[in-house]
Amino acid sequence: MDTKLTALKDKLFSGKEANQLPAIAELANLGEEGLQVLDEFIQSRKAANTEVTWIDGKIHQTLLQSDLPQAIDLAQTHYPQGVVTLRSEKGIDYQEIQTLLAKQDFEEADRLTSKKLCEAASADALKRGWLYFTEAKLIPISDLQTINQLWLVYSEGKFGFSVQRKIWFSLGKGWEKFWLKIGWKKDGSFTRYPNEFIWSLDAPRGHLPLSNQLRGNKTMQAIFSHPAW
Repeated sequence: MDTKLTALKDKLFSGKEANQLPAIAELANLGEEGLQVLDEFIQSRKAANTEVTWIDGKIHQTLLQSDLPQAIDLAQTHYPQGVVTLRSEKGIDYQEIQTLLAKQDFEEADRLTSKKLCEAASADALKRGWLYFTEAKLIPISDLQTINQLWLVYSEGKFGFSVQRKIWFSLGKGWEKFWLKIGWKKDGSFTRYPNEFIWSLDAPRGHLPLSNQLRGNKTMQAIFSHPAW
């Protein structure tokens, strides 16, 4: 194993996320030898029964984006459905959200997330197409946690309701500061849907998912107050 490959492997196995992120991309670009290191790393995490994190999501995304057939094979072998175990008290299928997020199609994943939140809450919400704030508490804990984990894992830890909630608390639950911090408001005006939102990892931390952003803050507050956290 050459010096560069050894150095990248050390970074990947270091356990330090700041080192792991660039190492994943570089290893994927090194061809078969780099992919062998990623394969070894994936297997070591599975053998240790390591909790799924955004590191796993990043590897999955990187393999899917590769032009190498071996990379696609690895993705199919290790992540045939994705990296997140999809739990739902109501038997709701969240696989399509996982597939979209793995491909970094954040805009379509966001639309589907809003629909699935309604489905998890009530038949009325699903028919209506959006949540009343009083319905947020009807979403089962397992379902909200699954949706949140999907966004966390496939966004390098930048997106998700738990991320937004943490930011909201850090700002003293001040909505105006919150909108500005996560990029939902700028120069006194709310960000216009969909074209002014940033549908990529270049977005500010907490920018996605949008949930019921267009219908005020009561639904968001209800989600942030949910027992899932």
